[in-house]
Amino acid sequence: MAKLPVYNRAGKKVGDYSIEPADVAPRINKQLLHDAVVMYQANLRNGSAKTKSRGEVSSSTRKLYRQKGTGNARAGHRASGIRRGGGHIFAKKNRDYSYRLPRKAVRLATRMAIASKIRDDEVVVIDELTLEKPQTRDVATVIKALGLDGVTTLIATEAQELNVYKSGRNIAGITISPVSELNALSVLAPRKMLVTRAALDAIKRRAAGDDTVGGDAEGGG
Repeated sequence: MAKLPVYNRAGKKVGDYSIEPADVAPRINKQLLHDAVVMYQANLRNGSAKTKSRGEVSSSTRKLYRQKGTGNARAGHRASGIRRGGGHIFAKKNRDYSYRLPRKAVRLATRMAIASKIRDDEVVVIDELTLEKPQTRDVATVIKALGLDGVTTLIATEAQELNVYKSGRNIAGITISPVSELNALSVLAPRKMLVTRAALDAIKRRAAGDDTVGGDAEGGG
């Protein structure tokens, strides 16, 4: 049984946490992780690319010159796609790129992402992380004490910690999320995952009960 060191807010080791990647996911399927990440990234796309077609260009529809007798090739109106200022022949249209994988696959991908972080020693455990009031300096101090300063990090808490969220949301490279809102993209994108002991307990309980460890958020962010 692997043991992860548990640190306090001052960066001092105060214990160990026993956990194996298999406690979260029985195996790690790279293809499923890839598919889940691509889905979340697709769901973040605006799909707002747009160009005008021939029928949308504002111009006269009068024929440029008579059909025969000029020596030129026959031509229609100015909005033709082969003329400067005309519409695009294959104009881009607004589109929705979003789609959904099966819910079970999304849930499993989230657990696999967390398991891969544990396997690769990219999880840092802190005994607790609560604040009486929003204070960015407090979260920045904790991050620096744990050696995560300048490292993209996901802070995972057991439940929604509003003061922690407000304190860390303005720090570059830091994202904060409760366990219930984790997904494969939010876990894999940062280099490190800072998780409280209570949050790690919740992840193990949910994995053992085959409950949702996040994974239902469309955006992934």
